[in-house]
Amino acid sequence: MTVVNKSSSGPVPTTHGGRKRYITVAARLVLMLGFAALWMSGSLYLAMPWIDALAADIGRIAAWVVVAGIALIPGYVNAFLVAGLLFDWRPRFQPLEQTPGLSVLIAAYNEENSINGTLASIFRQKYPGPLQIIVINDGSRDRTVDVVREFQTSIQRLQADYTLELIDCETNQGKAAALNRGLKQAHYSLVATIDADSMLYRDALLNIVTNHLRSPGHTAATAGCVLVRNSRKNLLSKLQEWDYFLGISVVKRIQSLLQGTLVAQGAFSVYSKPVLESVGGWRDTVGEDIVLTWSMIEKGYRVGFAENAFAFTNVPENYRAFYNQRKRWSRGLIEAFKRFPRVLVHPRLNTPFVWLNLLFPYLDCIYLFVFLPGVVAAIFFQYYAVASIVTLFLLPLILILNLLMYVKQVEVFKQHGLKVRRNILGATFFMLGYQAILAPACVVGYASELFNTRKSW
Repeated sequence: MTVVNKSSSGPVPTTHGGRKRYITVAARLVLMLGFAALWMSGSLYLAMPWIDALAADIGRIAAWVVVAGIALIPGYVNAFLVAGLLFDWRPRFQPLEQTPGLSVLIAAYNEENSINGTLASIFRQKYPGPLQIIVINDGSRDRTVDVVREFQTSIQRLQADYTLELIDCETNQGKAAALNRGLKQAHYSLVATIDADSMLYRDALLNIVTNHLRSPGHTAATAGCVLVRNSRKNLLSKLQEWDYFLGISVVKRIQSLLQGTLVAQGAFSVYSKPVLESVGGWRDTVGEDIVLTWSMIEKGYRVGFAENAFAFTNVPENYRAFYNQRKRWSRGLIEAFKRFPRVLVHPRLNTPFVWLNLLFPYLDCIYLFVFLPGVVAAIFFQYYAVASIVTLFLLPLILILNLLMYVKQVEVFKQHGLKVRRNILGATFFMLGYQAILAPACVVGYASELFNTRKSW
């Protein structure tokens, strides 16, 4: 395969914290799978009486389907993630001798209240190389264009190596079309995308580019670490703070350990322009970022994750907006499977995560339509056939997993001058109740794509 993203100075070895022994990625995967299999074996042994009791009410096949979805598979997944965190030793990349130029694409639609802050965070980056910032106004009906032009005027004499360009589209064509329009105007071989309501933390661009260029030569994209900016707003935003901090970021981290992050999110990622062009850029889909990522994975490219390149984004502050966002994400997952089914059969180190994504509709449906009603039946009617005591064995594993994720993330934060805000209420609800508000949106999203209902953004 052609190497598309080596740095000009050639490959430079990374260090692994001074460890004398290095466990290969393949060996780590075997250990992770082995630990998860042991956990599932123990769970299955304990669950057999539960399966027998439930089979008396709903039949043996249905009992196996329910118990697997409630306890066995979730336990396997959590054990797999725990093992992954235990074996996740992040390399320390050596600095680049020469920093390449970078084109930054920002698709904006009605972002007059946030685009100024996004642009300001980019110009505060002190990126050592030249930057070409391209704002694509996607038919905004507010003052987005005026705000960008005012910013252009204010920074003309501040940074000679940075340029700010505006593409003003008269009609709204969608995010994918806007980004493809910007891609045609990009000058450099590295292209970054940033959402118009996101703000970059210091050295985010340099860190993500360094990670990208110091990674294996077939790395086509690198995802940044996206965190919540408006976490103090209400309980829903506090829950999402933990979702981004523990759930999304840590899962990407483990996926990158296995040589393949599954989503280089549009909110903040960097891509190889030649690869972007070879796969046809962004496609007009609900989940344009996951479809783009999987088009690269299908062609054999690697996608990385830069845990030290931070961007803070605004998350939905009411349930309707949250519901619509997560429905789009879930629909995008099914879009990716429909377009690139071969990712299931191409052996890669990250294949366990691909198959786990395939199980999401099943797991979410079992949780929503079986487990939650079972909890209600146990509380109000003393019917324990569904919400068995065996399910409680998952709680220690969930607590261990969240503790490990917290420790790993805090370590990264300390290295970069960030502090974790106390949010005990949000953390508690995240571990015990977040799935209850997430599952309905996910199930509707899966069904929408499977039955080809009208797409909306």
